Amino acid sequence: MADRHLGSLVMEDQGEDQGQGAAVVMIHGLGGSSNSFEPMMERLDGYRVLRPDLPGAGRSALRPGKPGLRGLASAVGDALRSAGVERAHLVGHSMGTLICQYLATAAPERVLSLTLFGPILKPPPAAQTALKERAQTARRDGMAGIAGAVAGGSVSAASRAENPVVTAFVRESLMRQDPAGYAAHCEALSEAAAADHPAIQAPTLLVAGENDPVAPLAMAQQLNRQIAGSALEVIPSVAHWMMMEAPRRSADLLRTHLDKAA
Repeated sequence: MADRHLGSLVMEDQGEDQGQGAAVVMIHGLGGSSNSFEPMMERLDGYRVLRPDLPGAGRSALRPGKPGLRGLASAVGDALRSAGVERAHLVGHSMGTLICQYLATAAPERVLSLTLFGPILKPPPAAQTALKERAQTARRDGMAGIAGAVAGGSVSAASRAENPVVTAFVRESLMRQDPAGYAAHCEALSEAAAADHPAIQAPTLLVAGENDPVAPLAMAQQLNRQIAGSALEVIPSVAHWMMMEAPRRSADLLRTHLDKAA
């Protein structure tokens, strides 16, 4: 595995040096990083897997650039071109699913498939207001309070009881974020527009958590209706961090979809 650097963006690149197959690009959500997909990595043998930390998240510093989520999508596209990736399967979580949708509509010929965990359309008005307020809190008070609230509210009760390590992971992921970068992502997401769903041509799998309060099942069902030919899988008893809450099921769904699309 190698780290690639494009400006301030850091991207893990696993498999290229071993002559692996098609590229799989994994785009994390708000408060996440490339580590959000770590539980799936063992099931991705045979693929070249690229996991960027979005600018302002994880190991990627926040730098001036194109604004909003479309700016983040542009940064990912630039990183892939620098890595010589012409076509790829796109995998996203939460905010990352919207970035995947933007990439799939901007250049459909470059996208082999979409797998969207906790998929979102765009934040409703109440969520837009909450995101802007959270951005102010991050800049003023740092990440500790936000990390606790997100970890407590976006992991299902069943997961908290049966596997408390999930809550610890989510809290640590949030705690490690740069407050300024996290705030910028909150504001970008609050202003995001829905993608042009009829323009999405790639085989699409939507994976929803039965008890997800962040990206409710109804939102995934709406996307399922709007993206032609898409499939929807619902994982019972989990919330928004299904890759950690139900890692085997999530990884199996992803691998099956990738192999079928390939």
